[in-house]
Amino acid sequence: MLEILYQSPRYVVVNKPPGLLMHRTAISQDTVFLLQQLRNQLGMRVHAVNRIDRATSGAVLFALNADAARLGEEAFRARLVDKTYLGVVRGFVQSQRIEHRLSDEGSSERREAITEIEALKRVQLDIAIGRYPQQRYSLLRARPRTGRMHQIRRHLHHIFHPLIGDTTHGEGRHNRLFREHFDCSRLLLHAESLALSIDEERIEVHAPHEAQFSRVLEHFGWR
Repeated sequence: MLEILYQSPRYVVVNKPPGLLMHRTAISQDTVFLLQQLRNQLGMRVHAVNRIDRATSGAVLFALNADAARLGEEAFRARLVDKTYLGVVRGFVQSQRIEHRLSDEGSSERREAITEIEALKRVQLDIAIGRYPQQRYSLLRARPRTGRMHQIRRHLHHIFHPLIGDTTHGEGRHNRLFREHFDCSRLLLHAESLALSIDEERIEVHAPHEAQFSRVLEHFGWR
């Protein structure tokens, strides 16, 4: 059963688990999808207004009719939506604004991409990797101001602070450390909040963390 964070006659926001695809795709053999699960749970057709990566957890907005979907998509295109993500990265990251052009899926054109990073917490572990006897990690909040494919993941890789658990843009040795020491095998990126206004309707939600993410936060005293 999906956790519903908000529901009205026009919209519903769910807390997507990590590892679940948004919808059917030709490049995956998966048979279970977020769109299908929500449709079955509500007993009606739903339209995805925004999307997050398969490996990412957190808040996703759906519309319950085509007109509501159009209005929601217009709000996203106009950058009228405030979204925040919580992530754990390698190294001691600094608060900053990342402006690094990225291409979208199926296109070679690099377009404007902006992510604002807020450094929240730090930890240093006495665990050796290679020639380094200690490892450093940071908890951050990310606010994407544009919506490119894998934008946060690619931007953090660009500044040499990859997300833990990112098997595409991350660092395998650090991913392995979290699997072996903290029983955490997921990408540590979570869409924690979503806020926007559509006509007279105000949608504002906060998505709780799932078990593996919560376990890491608690272990480091980051709750």
